[in-house]
Amino acid sequence: MAPPFPAFHALFTAAAGGELPGWDVAERAMAAVRVDAGGTVFAQGVEHPCVYAVRSGLLKLCYLGEDGTEWIKSFAHEGRFFASIAALQPGGRTSFGVVALEPCALERIDHRVLLGLARRHLAWAHALHQLALVFAARKEARERELLTLGAEARYRAFCADEPLLARRIPQKDLARHLGLTPVGLNRIAMRVRRGGGGA
Repeated sequence: MAPPFPAFHALFTAAAGGELPGWDVAERAMAAVRVDAGGTVFAQGVEHPCVYAVRSGLLKLCYLGEDGTEWIKSFAHEGRFFASIAALQPGGRTSFGVVALEPCALERIDHRVLLGLARRHLAWAHALHQLALVFAARKEARERELLTLGAEARYRAFCADEPLLARRIPQKDLARHLGLTPVGLNRIAMRVRRGGGGA
């Protein structure tokens, strides 16, 4: 029988290298969440110490500047997980918001439950450590691309790494993720297509 929270089950067991002790405790703390396209999962600047896994759908994780300008840090889709690390600290608040680009089916758990399991079981501590490494590696790769690649190279790299995702993301949102204007991204995309390169 399939687990009631398949996204979290796949995520945590893969990180742990097998089934986890106390899974029933974690499962009782999990909740299924559905979000319509355009809906907000959580806003920036709120207390929300939760971790999410994506069953289906596509979301953007974005910062809002003081002038209301949106900057997209990353996207989350099937099989991915996300949380605001700032909000997982005691008394912390989210440093970004999350908005659904498509209808989404998500799974949610309070991070404090995971910490409690990690204190009691080495396997849970190992799983959380492995997931933290995955998160850090993604962040490092993102920083490297922004700091070392030009605009066209960033676009080509995204299309090469995530070809299916590149087709799902609205161009204005992909532009904000790549640090470009929609017009600038359109010019780059047309140039890449004319040159027969990768998009």
